Amino acid sequence: MIIDDVLGDAVRNNADWCQAMCRAHGLTGTFGPRAWTSAARTPLYYPDAVTLTEDAEAKDVLEGIDRSVPAASVKDSYARVDLAAEGFRLLFEAQWIARPAGAPAPAATGDWRPVRTPEELAAWALAWSGDDAEDAALFRPELLADPATTIVAGYADDGRILGGGVLSASARVTGVSNLFATGDTDPSVTWSGVLAAAPADRPAVGYESGDDLPPALAAGFAAIGPLRVWLGA
Repeated sequence: MIIDDVLGDAVRNNADWCQAMCRAHGLTGTFGPRAWTSAARTPLYYPDAVTLTEDAEAKDVLEGIDRSVPAASVKDSYARVDLAAEGFRLLFEAQWIARPAGAPAPAATGDWRPVRTPEELAAWALAWSGDDAEDAALFRPELLADPATTIVAGYADDGRILGGGVLSASARVTGVSNLFATGDTDPSVTWSGVLAAAPADRPAVGYESGDDLPPALAAGFAAIGPLRVWLGA
């Protein structure tokens, strides 16, 4: 696994997932040579711009987004763009992560399978959000029709949702995002279950920060580079 190549693939895969989420909400972002941007405000928790290359500059992200309303956000994929002078503050820092192709998935506990119906998605989204209906509304049924998106849920014997995640397919990698565990489910159970549903013939990629990073590393991922998320005033 060549880190520089996988890092670029992880960045593009994540931008593709942002585009997929926007598309589910009736929005379309634009891929430029150095950044993906959305002229309309993106769905909750999703950036208005994502840098795609190491040489991206502030103008590459700021010229394509709506700054007329507060709280525009930018994912600085290579942690190289300083937006403080533009009135943004650093929201958080994280690490891109990658897991080699062919690495065996840890044994999964429970029944882990793709979400297929709007009803299953609604239950999954409520579990993901901790029963916050507003947050749960982020995951619309349109995502189920996206061939590149697989939403994975794990079920206990009694039907209770143990956890879940999202797999985003691209040509050379599979993105893993939105990992969650419910109740007293150990995060390692979620990583095992979601990875078991991912293709084994390509690297798995994503990003994590804080207390969410160690479980990913324990599941066989390695940190491959920093990113930052900026939030506008």
